Amino acid sequence: MVRTLLVCVAVVLGAQAAWAGDLTLWYDKPAKKGMNEPLPIGNGHMGGMILADPAAERIVLNESSLWTGDENPSGDYKTMGSYQVLGSLLIDLPSHAGATAYRRDLNIGEAVAHTKYQAGGVTYQREYFCSSPDDVLVVRLTADKPGGYTGTIALEDGHKATAAAEKNQLTVSGALDNGVKYAYCLMVVNEGGSLVAAGAKIEFKDCNSLTLVVSARTDYVMDYGKKWHGADPQPIVTKAAAAASAKPCEAVKAAHVKDFQALFNRVSLDLGTTPADRLALPTNQRKVVYAKDGGDPALEELMFQYGRYLLISCSRPGWLPANLQGLWNDSNTPPWHCDYHANINVQMNYWLAEPANLAECHEPLLALVRSQLEPWRKATQDAKEFKTASGKSRGWAVRTSHGIHGDLGWQWDNTANAWYCQHLWWHYAFSGDKEYLRNFAYPMIKETCEFWEDRLKALPDGRLVIPNAWSPEHGPHEDGVSYSQQIVYDLFSNYVAAGEVLGIDKEYRDKIAALRDKLVGPQIGKWGQLMEWMTDRDDPNDHHRHTSHLFAVFPGNWISVARTPEFAAAAKKSLDARGETGDVREWSFAWRTALYARLHDGEAAHRMFQQLLSDRNTCLNLFGLHPPMQMDGNFGITAGVSEMLMQSHENEINLLPALPKVWAAGSVRGLRARGGFVVDIAWKDGNLTSATVRSTLGGPCSLRCGDAKATVETKAGESFTVNAALKKGA
Repeated sequence: MVRTLLVCVAVVLGAQAAWAGDLTLWYDKPAKKGMNEPLPIGNGHMGGMILADPAAERIVLNESSLWTGDENPSGDYKTMGSYQVLGSLLIDLPSHAGATAYRRDLNIGEAVAHTKYQAGGVTYQREYFCSSPDDVLVVRLTADKPGGYTGTIALEDGHKATAAAEKNQLTVSGALDNGVKYAYCLMVVNEGGSLVAAGAKIEFKDCNSLTLVVSARTDYVMDYGKKWHGADPQPIVTKAAAAASAKPCEAVKAAHVKDFQALFNRVSLDLGTTPADRLALPTNQRKVVYAKDGGDPALEELMFQYGRYLLISCSRPGWLPANLQGLWNDSNTPPWHCDYHANINVQMNYWLAEPANLAECHEPLLALVRSQLEPWRKATQDAKEFKTASGKSRGWAVRTSHGIHGDLGWQWDNTANAWYCQHLWWHYAFSGDKEYLRNFAYPMIKETCEFWEDRLKALPDGRLVIPNAWSPEHGPHEDGVSYSQQIVYDLFSNYVAAGEVLGIDKEYRDKIAALRDKLVGPQIGKWGQLMEWMTDRDDPNDHHRHTSHLFAVFPGNWISVARTPEFAAAAKKSLDARGETGDVREWSFAWRTALYARLHDGEAAHRMFQQLLSDRNTCLNLFGLHPPMQMDGNFGITAGVSEMLMQSHENEINLLPALPKVWAAGSVRGLRARGGFVVDIAWKDGNLTSATVRSTLGGPCSLRCGDAKATVETKAGESFTVNAALKKGA
């Protein structure tokens, strides 16, 4: 016990040191219920939302595979599954009511949250983290005087299961109507005082400190052949909680921080200095001042890194990908089922993964898509919309919404299959992993090409269109919609490139290339806009939140300032006309940041960034505010800022292509470029000063900065540095 107490002193000192720094969200009031104010922690599949009330702590618990639903051949949105809340951890401390000197925070550089306050002449602290190495959520309660903790601990299940209490342990187990089994286990370690199991709670009295360790799982596996069910989760969570609670708290925390920072510390960003008086404000107050006056580069850095923090926390290899609310949800009837929306939202969640150096965090999305193919193929073959003249149906399609059990909802988003394939290709394009391409990505990309080969429709002039398409979530269903044309063009181009890399299927590759070249391409309309439909009927006063017809700018690359300047100008005309008010919300501004960046308009891109950070578009906890909340904007803005600082989609690394004036001097370290390069960039007075490029694969590296261009031959594992003129040796 003496050893544990010494460990706890070290943990408290560590917590105090962690309060400083720009990568911290902090507040001077507890959070209200809901998802707009609590602070999120997670280890990739288990998460907590911390309300941090001194007298009545509530931590909403989630496990990423707790979903209702099963295969629903009809595609009825009402029968599609939804993501469920697991439950809540409740800590009742009645003597701590009326606390003063209150503060709660989340240090995203360490993935550790804290609460600090005073009550009855005692200073109390809580520390929270969610460990991937030990697969547990930990809450550590300490004080500067002994005997300050008297109260109860309970688990409130989200599905009315009752906790079983025994000694220092609470256990909950249950099952959803679709047969998914879930379990979570809480173990409590006290120092001083006493604790006892009482009914469905644990009572503690006169404790000096408490450590709470929670583990949670379901029996879900991403395997259709096993009908999505695997091992009983109960013994697994009990073992994990017991193992972690037997370790020194310091050791569990150190392993967590090391594991987290191995991913997070790959990228750093410096956009300038924020005045000390601004840093001294709680995050919610800083947001208000920023919206009015700007001038807070540290808040912009925080928002950029927050997207990376959240993706690490809710999307790790071996688990499910981030849904509309990431991992964090407090309802069993969540908005939009808390599902995967395949018409932009889930894709936007993952735009940052490759360029912002979190490739491993991309893997859950790719794995989920592959796991769903068999039920999606069946649903596609049964759908009257996809019947072919031959009666045969190759490939798969996906509806706008889907879950994790082969369930689909709402209308078909015909080209979402091709959009998912873009992510399969990106994972190769940045890494150069040919084994992954050959065995994982290529077969799915080819199968999707076969699907579209069977369904393209020829116009009288021989050009090809996608039939009965839609421009989400806007306008009629008809042939040749720009959104679908652009996505299939992207699919075919990526397939051709993949076949060339692998040196296979030349005959079919040539066939797909020929089909691609016959696709109806971008068109410029009567007011100079990029047309959304084949008919020139775009309304310049249309301020819709979606900009689906600009896919070819970003995340596609059919339209380019350098290669297709007329179409780029038309795209900018359309983007400007959509405006920034009314229907335009949250994720719209993240996408528009990236779009303007690709159009090399740094000032407009930065303005979109500012809009996202306003109270209208982000919550107090900086979650995206697409009422009531969703997080695609959090992930998307990180990708947008990455595109402002570096682009690599045109067979070259373009340095600082959309740098706004307010970022006059700064640096970024660790961005990834296609072709296996990692890049550090520094600039001053709006101009490049130096760039260091590390090559993971070797081969030629083409660089651009403004009008300056250079190509450098590289060797795998080596680095080189260039100056403002892109000359080596800076």
